[in-house]
Amino acid sequence: MMGPEILGELVDRHSRALVLYARQWCAAPEDVVQEAFLKMVTYWPAPHKVVPWLFRVVPNAAISASRAEKRRRRHEAAAAEYFLPWFDAGEDTVLDGRTVAQALQALPAEPREAITLHLWGGLTFEEVAEVAGCSSSTAHRWYLAGLDLLRERLRIHARSEF
Repeated sequence: MMGPEILGELVDRHSRALVLYARQWCAAPEDVVQEAFLKMVTYWPAPHKVVPWLFRVVPNAAISASRAEKRRRRHEAAAAEYFLPWFDAGEDTVLDGRTVAQALQALPAEPREAITLHLWGGLTFEEVAEVAGCSSSTAHRWYLAGLDLLRERLRIHARSEF
């Protein structure tokens, strides 16, 4: 197993070049390089030529990270198409995602958490209660109170599916 002094020296000498190298394949090259160093430390037996090994592992990990990010975006887009819009805006109402996000962020913590866990997380009110440390009826009350506050702040009529 590699000692901390050697690892520190390798990180100091090669991490910048590895990050630059990984950047051509993914959006989070620092994470990929960090994971490569962690993999190297646990690799047994240690690679004979460490630097070439890192320059081989980093692009593979960066390409995998890029593919995973693309898959995640596709899944999120497909999930977003599946769900109905939260609100029906009136003919004279202009509503955009930023406005809704700001209104949601301005809610008190409990209603915001209940709305986020239920609508985005897909949790039941029993599961929301477990996460929030309250009863399911309290979680439901927080959810309804949060929706009422959002309706008031956004001056819109909410869909009846809620």
